[in-house]
Amino acid sequence: MAQPSWQSLPQDLPKPEDDGACDHIKDSMLPSVSLTSTAGNEVDLSKLSGLTILFAYPRTAAPGQVVPDEWNEIPGARGCTPQACSYRDASKEFLELGVSHIFGVSTQDTDYQLELKQRVHLPYQLLSDEKLKLVKALKLPTFEFEGETLIKRLTLAVEDGKITWINYPDFPADKSASKAVDWLRQGRGERR
Repeated sequence: MAQPSWQSLPQDLPKPEDDGACDHIKDSMLPSVSLTSTAGNEVDLSKLSGLTILFAYPRTAAPGQVVPDEWNEIPGARGCTPQACSYRDASKEFLELGVSHIFGVSTQDTDYQLELKQRVHLPYQLLSDEKLKLVKALKLPTFEFEGETLIKRLTLAVEDGKITWINYPDFPADKSASKAVDWLRQGRGERR
């Protein structure tokens, strides 16, 4: 059976370069910022105990929405739904490796994120940073597209409120979860 078009990525996507835009947050404590989750509650990542994996993605498309060519030309932009699905598919393995929480975060609103969560059966919550509270507090790397501020793709491991690992730029998108799993299996070693 062929994969749906949102799961397959073009082979010639431009690779993003590490511009150092996340270097300043390594080993820092998360600020206290509450984000709305697709469960309808507020989540303050700085207050969670245990190990949290937080992956940031620019935006997902709505069902039937055509991905514009300009989107594919932005290094690292394409692949948000495959990224989310990679965490879905590895969610049991994350739990076995000691991860307490998995979240995805974007600047899209909660209703939009809830549609994705239900459509692709995500077992974890998505967090909305549509007011850019987390983006501004951490000075996360962003880019503009069609008048919207979007987070560049990255993954953070946060243990008891402290950022212990960063995967940035996180590319290719569909390998995001496997890179986090590899880091966990290697004993939570240093960022590669």
